[in-house]
Amino acid sequence: MFKRTVIEDLGKWAGKKNRKPLVIRGARQVGKTTVVNQFAEQFEQYIYLNLELPAERKPFENFKDLDTLVQSVFFLKGKELSKRKTTLLFIDEIQEVPEAFNILRFFKEEMPELAVIAAGSLLETIFNNKLSFPVGRVEFLIIRPVSFMEFLQAIGESSAMEEMRYIPLKSFAHGKLLTLFHTYALIGGMPEIVKAYAETKDLTSLSSIYDSLISSYIDDVEKYASSNSQTQIIRHVIKASYSEAGKRIKFQRFGKSEYGSKEVGEALRTLEKAFLLSLIYPTTSPKLPIIPELQKSPRLHLLDTGLMNYAAGLQKEIIGTTDLNSVYQGTVIEHLSGQELLADNHTALGALSFWVREKTTSEAEVDYVVAHENNLIPIEVKSGKTGKLKSLHLFMDQSPGNIAVRLYAGELSVTKVRTPVGKKYDLLNLPYYLISQLPHYIDWVQKDSI
Repeated sequence: MFKRTVIEDLGKWAGKKNRKPLVIRGARQVGKTTVVNQFAEQFEQYIYLNLELPAERKPFENFKDLDTLVQSVFFLKGKELSKRKTTLLFIDEIQEVPEAFNILRFFKEEMPELAVIAAGSLLETIFNNKLSFPVGRVEFLIIRPVSFMEFLQAIGESSAMEEMRYIPLKSFAHGKLLTLFHTYALIGGMPEIVKAYAETKDLTSLSSIYDSLISSYIDDVEKYASSNSQTQIIRHVIKASYSEAGKRIKFQRFGKSEYGSKEVGEALRTLEKAFLLSLIYPTTSPKLPIIPELQKSPRLHLLDTGLMNYAAGLQKEIIGTTDLNSVYQGTVIEHLSGQELLADNHTALGALSFWVREKTTSEAEVDYVVAHENNLIPIEVKSGKTGKLKSLHLFMDQSPGNIAVRLYAGELSVTKVRTPVGKKYDLLNLPYYLISQLPHYIDWVQKDSI
């Protein structure tokens, strides 16, 4: 079953006393409908509406009052309109009826006992200026690609999943988990790809699905862009993003084009709203809160590393490597590390960040920083000896904390480190495949340090 953590969050939402209608957001084909169908098993009644179908959108197009709408929907689907039964109403492809977004607020005010979830294709909603959300009267939940743990579940590696939960990890599990993570790094976390691989274990059969996914995103732009020039710019940005992913970018002439900064910026922000990519801005402080420096160059992060690998032609290089850090100058594993850090974060505020020190005399950059309790934890994705972690040392010299993280292909360990100026700290050397367990391992290091 995909998206275990999403199902858990949906359960928490359903159990709230002051529950609001829930809008599920995420890129196309990331598994929104599948997750809700799975969650619906917890209810006595389930009503699924697809507003792409004329008969099912008619009650919303002819809306007069909520009672009439609900009665017509229950009648249409042959369900019992009764408070004695728990019912989940799922309104899919809600963007097909713009007025339906505003109707959501009436469910909270007039029929709070009915659990209502809505979802739709984000690109349509962005380009349709008629749409507006009932701010304050709905909740949001973000669905992202399949995580490594969910990948293990999908391919039937239940024993590997169980070993991942032991803290600290037993050393005998390292080799197999690293091999499985290489496979996950290769194909990525798009549900349709993972499902196909789980059924066939045939990597060569996945090409047509990658092509279909990428083409569908480009086709969405052509269908919903407001002008031909906007279509061309966004098409270019989508295609160029696969080779620019994981790097700090400039908007001006992005992807070796003649497009200006304003045009590219608008295109990137549009695609960011559609969850196809994100712009990660750096912070310059080693302390909380994380404040992004929006005047500095952002790093480009895509929806899914597997799509990036396929589009950029990196798959063969990944198959032949023993350490993902050696592929594409480390870009693949850095990108996937960010994807894993976000995988189980389903809030609208979930975002990645990295740290920079930009001085004329010397520059430093730490791949990621994450908040943990009252500290900002630096994360470097790097193989080799700890003596090469120059940027990490510079961060720790300024940080009030005493824990840093290095993600690498080696086994789990904790090293006592001293910076060149003498500060001591604990370096958690964490295998790539344990990224999702990072908060637990930080707690483990802190406990042992007491």
